[in-house]
This record gives sequence, C-alpha cells and structure tokens, in this order.
Amino acid sequence: MMRRALIFAFAALLMLAAPQRLAASGHDGENFSPKEMVMEHLADSYEWHITSIKGRDIIVPLPVIVRSSTGWHVFSSDKICHPGATYYGLYIAHEGKYKDKIVEDVGGAQKRPIDLSLTKTACGAIFSLLVVMILFLVAAAAYKKRNEVDYCPKGLAGLMEWLISSILDSVIKPCVGSNWRKFAPYLLTAFFFIFVTNLLGLIPIFPAGANVTGNITITLFMAVMTLLAVNLFGSKHYYKEIFWPDVPIFLKAIPLMPLIEIIGIFTKPFALMMRLFANILAGHSIILSLACIIFVTVHMGAAVNGSMTAVALLFMIFMNCLELLVAFLQAYVFTMLSSVFIGLAQEGH
Repeated sequence: MMRRALIFAFAALLMLAAPQRLAASGHDGENFSPKEMVMEHLADSYEWHITSIKGRDIIVPLPVIVRSSTGWHVFSSDKICHPGATYYGLYIAHEGKYKDKIVEDVGGAQKRPIDLSLTKTACGAIFSLLVVMILFLVAAAAYKKRNEVDYCPKGLAGLMEWLISSILDSVIKPCVGSNWRKFAPYLLTAFFFIFVTNLLGLIPIFPAGANVTGNITITLFMAVMTLLAVNLFGSKHYYKEIFWPDVPIFLKAIPLMPLIEIIGIFTKPFALMMRLFANILAGHSIILSLACIIFVTVHMGAAVNGSMTAVALLFMIFMNCLELLVAFLQAYVFTMLSSVFIGLAQEGH
C-alpha cells in the first residue's frame, strides 16, 4: 500500500511541476510548446528553478566559475541569467552553437571561456553522492555498534546489507573472479550512485529532480572510469590477446585481429555510456511528454481535456512504476557489464 501511495505521489508531483514550469515560462494553453517544456527539464542550466508563486519564480542561483580573457571569475549565476545581462563581458548565449552556455565576445566573435561552473546537473550529482555517503556511513555506524557475532542489522542498515550482499554475491564475485576485492569499492559505488541518482531524478522537488544520468557527460565520466579500471589493471594475458591473439599468422600480420581488439577496448565503455544515457533520457522525456497532454488539450473543451488528463495521469503512474524498475535495472546492468569487462581483463592464460 505504501509503495502504491509513493508511486501515485511521484506522478502527482510531476504533474504539479509541469504547470509551474508553464507559468514560469509565460506560456498559456494556446502557444504552449511541449518541446520547450521537455527540453527545459532535460537540459543543463546555471540556475535551479524550483517553482513559481503568484507569477514570481523561485530560483536557486548556482556558482559560476570561469576563466575568460580577463582572468578567473567566481560569481553567482543571477548576475548573467537575466535577458541581456552581462558580467565582466560574460553572458549566456541564447542562440548559435553555444546556446545556453556562458560566452564572451573576443574580436567580434563568441568564444567559450574555461567553464568550471557548478551547473544544475553537477549539483544534482553532488547531492546524489552525499546521499550515497550517508547511506554507507549509516550502515557502517550500525555495524560498529554491534555487540554479538551473529548481529543482524535492521532498518536502513539491514537494507544496505541486503543490497551490498546481493550485488557482491550475484554480480561482482562471479564476474570479476578472484581479484574481486580490488574492484568491489568502485563497482559498489557505481551501482549505488546510479541507483540513487535515478530514484532522485523521479522526484521533481528540490534538491532532487535533476536529469543527472540522463546527461551524457555524467555517463561518459563513468564509462571512462570503467575503461581505466579494465585497462590499467589488465593482466599480461589480456594484452597478449589484444596485440598477439591466438589466430592464424596472416591475421596477425595484416593486422586485422589486433585492430578489431583495439577498437573493442573503446566500444565496450561506449556501449555502457550510451545505454545508461539513452534509457534514462527516454524515461524522463516520455513522462514529461505525457504531462504536456494536459496543456495541449486545454482549449479542446472540458470533456476532452478532462478525459485526456485522466489518461495522462494513468499513463504517468504506469511510467513511474516502470521507471522505478529501470532505476534499479540500469544500475544493475552497468555494474554487471563493468564487472564482466574487468573480469575478462583479469583472466589468466
């Protein structure tokens, strides 16, 4: 019963978030653009829009850290997020190839400075990491207080023990092999970060709701970490199979097989990156598109709008149920494939 209530709450909150964004953007039902609303949520930004109250936007400005032609600058994003606002010659481009990015005019042309700003996606990732750290610290603290050998943790600590044991026993140990202890910290961290981030992405309430794993920069970073874990700690037999595999000599001389193996080094993490990015992005897009149905049909009459609102709500509840499964499934798949790739690089002769 509690799970059903939570799922319904997720859908209801998402539907409430949509009209708030609609009001904040100044649209009405006639000129409402579903594409703009969906892209507004999916895209990264230098500020975090929370809600609108009586036409007034509640926005959390984020820190901007850039190095332009005039040096390093650290300031609040509210100095440049208003239309036409500039600060030290820096402003946000509203069109062109640098759209929605901080730029400066150098020699009459737009140029991107070195941008290390804490954007919405970066802050969402940091918040997810803090949640993961708290989960691990709570579990660790519970074990430090145990007085008996057969101590059985309860509550959050018990849930964490079950999840960690399940991932270790069913994924990491059988896939990585005898060296599993070396890679378990990274693999468990990757699993919990993706899982927690995906769950937080379903809650449209600050500081959750950011499209973190639906941002290809985040998935690229995680794929690179797996790439490094595989190739920095690969055995000599792993590299032998890449550069001098057991195939007929003419395939080595061309060299066709080594070329295919080298390409495979990069296609594996590329698949990890795209699978996670595409699945999470698609889920967010579908749920937001369903919310848009309410506003697209608002001028079609009360009967049509009411019936389509009910249909949209039912489909949103279904999609949120599906996304709860996807949140775990994508974390599990990323961890499993990373474990398999690492395990293949640890094999002996």
